[in-house]
Amino acid sequence: MAHAGQRGQDRSRPGRHRSKHRKTKTKTKTKTKTHTKAQANRDTRTRTKHRRRSRTARRVLRREVPSTVALLADERDFAAMRQYGSFAFDDHGAYLREMEGLLKALAARGVHTTVALFDPVAYEEFCADTRLDPDTPASRTRYTAELAAAGGTVTYEGQPVDRLVPRLIGVAEEQATWEYATALLSRAGHHGECHDDDTARAAFERAGAALRAAVEAAGPGMHHLVCSVPADGTSLVAVLHADAREAGPPQLSESSALVFRTVLACGFALRRPGGLVLRTIAADTPETVRGWALHDGWLRPLSEAEVFTAYCTDADTGEPIPPEHGVEYRAGIPLSRPE
Repeated sequence: MAHAGQRGQDRSRPGRHRSKHRKTKTKTKTKTKTHTKAQANRDTRTRTKHRRRSRTARRVLRREVPSTVALLADERDFAAMRQYGSFAFDDHGAYLREMEGLLKALAARGVHTTVALFDPVAYEEFCADTRLDPDTPASRTRYTAELAAAGGTVTYEGQPVDRLVPRLIGVAEEQATWEYATALLSRAGHHGECHDDDTARAAFERAGAALRAAVEAAGPGMHHLVCSVPADGTSLVAVLHADAREAGPPQLSESSALVFRTVLACGFALRRPGGLVLRTIAADTPETVRGWALHDGWLRPLSEAEVFTAYCTDADTGEPIPPEHGVEYRAGIPLSRPE
């Protein structure tokens, strides 16, 4: 009886009942907190994965976005840009080193990068025309984009800046020559109010035929061609390299060929006295130089004496200069004029 009463007393003790209930609630709260923390950790990991995927996707996309860098090639142009307070450099050498570092960094990320020549005078005119403040990085960015759209850029392929700058200057001069020659050629068919676009078009087609004929007549080898045409107190000069060492059409730069044809077409259309000189380097033969004069819308071959005189006379003084060693001066080859 006493034993049975003790058991009944234990079951009815309020303190034991409340203590057991508290332990159950504590366990429930602990499980809830643990679950909440685990869910938060999973959410954090998910967000981190999304951010990483987004960053990776943006990096991939950035590789597909080309970049153009405009370079101040000489100290005079660099000094002109120092008038702007937003231009952060004060030493041209340090500026070129930083630019080279930028180009290498873009190349390392797989970004296709082209380089253009930054012209402070043209930049000032661009800002005036577009009503932009020239003393802001945003305006320089806009101008650089215009340069990229107009052409006249060089693809960056890891070359050092001291090799890149001369190439940039050459491309910029070629671009300026093409623009000026194009303007002259368009004027060739505009006489007063009479617009005859066929004159310019026919001259351009004839220039292409003359270029092909001259290279084919010279035979296999590496050909260096120069065309010069006087125009409004200056001279339009175009240079072209053609590789005809292998069978098939000669390999040449399309942009340089376009400039060459345009300059030659100007001479044809405007009936200007000009000339074309072709130097050939071929295996097992001496270097040869041939020449033609622009005459009546076509190329008239020069005699051997005329080629020698043209090459061995100083263009500025008219004084004779010694001939190049190992170079043969030959007469131009007659070229069939197209119908």
